[in-house]
Amino acid sequence: MANFFKSLFSGKTENSEEEQLKNDKKNFDILKYDGLRAQRIGRADYAVKCFTEALAIEKDFETMGYLSQLYIQTGELDKAREILEEMAGIEPEVSSTFLTLTHVCYMLEDYTAMKEFALKAIDIEKDKAMPLFQLARAERGLNDEISTIANLTKALILKEDYTEARLMRIEVLLDMNQYEEAQKDLEVILEQSPDEETALVLQGKLFDATGKGTEAEESYRKVTILNPFNEQAYLALGKLYISQKNLSAAIEVFDEAIEINPNFASAYHERGRAKLLNGDKEGSVEDMKKALELAPKEAEALNGQFENQGEKFDNILGFVH
Repeated sequence: MANFFKSLFSGKTENSEEEQLKNDKKNFDILKYDGLRAQRIGRADYAVKCFTEALAIEKDFETMGYLSQLYIQTGELDKAREILEEMAGIEPEVSSTFLTLTHVCYMLEDYTAMKEFALKAIDIEKDKAMPLFQLARAERGLNDEISTIANLTKALILKEDYTEARLMRIEVLLDMNQYEEAQKDLEVILEQSPDEETALVLQGKLFDATGKGTEAEESYRKVTILNPFNEQAYLALGKLYISQKNLSAAIEVFDEAIEINPNFASAYHERGRAKLLNGDKEGSVEDMKKALELAPKEAEALNGQFENQGEKFDNILGFVH
């Protein structure tokens, strides 16, 4: 590869200015399209190298977009954001750049910047639902429930069949204990798609919140039958059993979830909680350590839950902060 790149740029000083420009254009095209070919066959590393070298010759907006997408795919979000922000400066009227930035900022959990980019996208495309949805996601991340609902409603006015926006509105309404309004949205989705898994999980949560435990269990079970790999259904069902003090059933549900996905951190966490409540402190410690190993960022949340049960999580595991 090194010889290839070296050959592209050798002998530059001997060329006239016109020939230099022709060579630069030729080399740029070779690098750009080799990058595209590498991307198509899954050689992300080589594609990044090609696009980077191409951009050193010419700041091509399209190539910058290809490189930013590669960085997103490989999890190099800061690099993707840097390129996208440069693209926004070059062509500030392209709304898709700002929308991609909202996705990147969402993954980076930078909700303040996400909101700013969503507002810029809305300024460009006032009649589109997607920028409003992204604004709502940012506002939800900033714990602004009222603004979240308002912008999801605006998005649904523009696009009535925007299922993702309606599902989020249901989630926020449930958080706000607005059960009647949440039920209306659920009816809209389930009338059109009776087997919509996320809606069925949310229906189960609505049933649970309104004291209908049997109906909640049925909703969650329906999802696990429709899709045995739906982790949220197992998680919700197990939590329901814990709340009902049916700890053996809860542990069985989490056993099944972990068998399907051995890296399901939340299932280890909840199974550990169920085991502790069931008197199995040793088993609880083992599960909680596994949960922390898989998802260390959740340590504080886990500690808070155990404090609610009268015992600090770090005391259980023998951790000292």
